[in-house]
Amino acid sequence: MLATFARTARLMVGLPDYDAYLRHMAAHHPDRPVMDRTQFFRNRQEARYGGKNGGRCC
Repeated sequence: MLATFARTARLMVGLPDYDAYLRHMAAHHPDRPVMDRTQFFRNRQEARYGGKNGGRCC
């Protein structure tokens, strides 16, 4: 229950879910390299605040 609360709190303040990203990449893009947490956070911030390509992979 604590993990669910923490995930909800992060989403409420705009922090993306790195674990969900890892699951998505493994399921849909197993041939692509994955970003580390720092790269992922920067990518999501660029996407949220007007980065290139909207920050989406698909």
